[in-house]
Amino acid sequence: MGKVFTFRSFLTGAILAIFIAFYDHVSGDINNGSYLAIDHMPVAAITLFFFLVFFINTILKRIRWNLAFAPGELLIVYCMMLVACSVTEMGLGSQILPIISAPSYYANPSNEWNKLIVPHLRKSLLVTDSQAVTYFYEGLPKGMTIPWGVWVKPLSLWTPFILVFYFCTICIVVMLRKQWMDREKLTYPLTILPTEMVHEENNPDKKAYLPKFFKNRLMWLGFGLTFIIGTLIALHSYNYMIPAPRLQQSIGAFRGTQNIQFRISFPVMGFVYLANLEVTFSLWFFNLLFQIIKGVFNITGISSTENIGIYGCAGYAIFAHLGTGAMIAMVAYNLYIARSHLKDIWRSAIGRAVVDDSGEILSYRTAFWGFVIGSIFVIGWLMYSGLNLTIGLLFYLFAIVIFLVLTRIVCEAGIPTLVATIISSSIIISMWGSKHISPSVLVALGLTYVYSADVRTFPMAASGMSLKIMDRFNGAKRYLFWAIMTAIFVNIIATMYFMLKISYKYGGINLNSWFFQGGPQAPFNYIADLIKNPTDSNKIGWLCRGIGLLVMSGLMFMRQQFLWWPLHPIGFVIGPVWLMDSLWFSIFIVWLVKKIVLKYGGARAYEKSKYFFLGMPLGFYTCAGIWVIIDFIAKKHGNVVFWI
Repeated sequence: MGKVFTFRSFLTGAILAIFIAFYDHVSGDINNGSYLAIDHMPVAAITLFFFLVFFINTILKRIRWNLAFAPGELLIVYCMMLVACSVTEMGLGSQILPIISAPSYYANPSNEWNKLIVPHLRKSLLVTDSQAVTYFYEGLPKGMTIPWGVWVKPLSLWTPFILVFYFCTICIVVMLRKQWMDREKLTYPLTILPTEMVHEENNPDKKAYLPKFFKNRLMWLGFGLTFIIGTLIALHSYNYMIPAPRLQQSIGAFRGTQNIQFRISFPVMGFVYLANLEVTFSLWFFNLLFQIIKGVFNITGISSTENIGIYGCAGYAIFAHLGTGAMIAMVAYNLYIARSHLKDIWRSAIGRAVVDDSGEILSYRTAFWGFVIGSIFVIGWLMYSGLNLTIGLLFYLFAIVIFLVLTRIVCEAGIPTLVATIISSSIIISMWGSKHISPSVLVALGLTYVYSADVRTFPMAASGMSLKIMDRFNGAKRYLFWAIMTAIFVNIIATMYFMLKISYKYGGINLNSWFFQGGPQAPFNYIADLIKNPTDSNKIGWLCRGIGLLVMSGLMFMRQQFLWWPLHPIGFVIGPVWLMDSLWFSIFIVWLVKKIVLKYGGARAYEKSKYFFLGMPLGFYTCAGIWVIIDFIAKKHGNVVFWI
């Protein structure tokens, strides 16, 4: 297998994890361009990995073979970049600084935050120096230095909480790894591209400098096609005379109340092609079904006036609650079928049995008690932030359910970008009713948007994929845990530093408009509305959660009992979310193509064709990553090659 956990691989991974913070925020904030770390298969990690494997490692081989990185070393570097991407932007880095400073900057007589929000905030968790916050959003006057000190205290309280929270989620994927990989044989489609990129054929004479993946003509065909399309999109931004293909069209339906989108997403097509046919069929089928139901609701006037916030199924609270019930059923079922394995972990944790956990990055005993003790710390911190014990415990439970469900879907379906139908804080508020929750608790729930609201990516899924990527390398796996935690920590520090530097230099409101304007105001506008217009416990929501639980249970039962049953439950869980409205068409195309290939060409034809589909996201991502550098040099703004 060659070398894996070496000092140079660890150091390279750490350096690139730091570099990703600068690379991503130059693109998303300074350039207002492509999003490099927004998804579970991030542009930044793939682009940097491509250059590391294809160029740098090849040059090292030509200089001296022993200088080159071994496949295992390369993959540990990729895993560190993957988890770094999960926290540098959408997962945490682009959220935390604006949200903890927003009440000081955006409070005004119109939104009444000074009366409804500010008095109930835990001041130690926020930046309250009005001048420092104003300069953060509007830019620092010449000659003044960045007021680092006002940020130190709140970030010194947030950072341990975030790290422990992420540690708890990693403990969960460690405890479920054997069940998902060895017993259920999940496919992990998003791990196939990086592992193929380093797979080396038998090379006794050391004359093959490139892995065989880069010798595949179909791969280069897919790569070249999407690279050219991405380049045309980028050039069109510079000169409108250059034609660029439109990757999205839409048509009005149901008397113009519902737009059916037809989007070509090369990353989604490339990765979902590797998933099982029943999964891909269910993804597009359930989304179209929910779009039809939405259209019927629109023209018949069936709606819910409940305010559940802007995330998930905003505007369609009914579907958000259906998804809640479905997620609860999915987690309960997965824990049930894993009961014998979980029993072994419990017996190992209390010292009543010796269970082989040599293939895990943490011992079962460490993972179990780490999760328990870490969870106690997390709940205690949530109480410090303003939640009471009951709501803190339920919030944490629902957050874990959502993260676990999305991680499972990423590992099984290979969708690089997805969200849940609802977020944990909205579940709590809908179940309780805001009139039965004190303003201080509501405001504390608003602060949870830092890490558990706009989550298109998060370390739990990245860590789960990392375990799969490194699964074939025996020995010394415990080092992977430290590699993951190091990458998370150094990236968070680098992200905070760089975000403060560019915010005080350019002014946050001149950077990414969502992360500095729309996103930071969303939680407090939502909470302020709930305080001004108190809501009761939503009975329709309880009914819909029950229906979702029953339907999901029925789908899982049918799939378990009848081989002919065509619908996979995953489709029902995420069918109604807004991202699936954009992705269904791309998923439909690859489902149809794969079905035809398997029917008329068999497994051999599929094995050959997959390289074309792997080349598509690689080419598109690489194109987007290169144009970030070009745009920065040319001082070009708004050139978005990649978003979905």
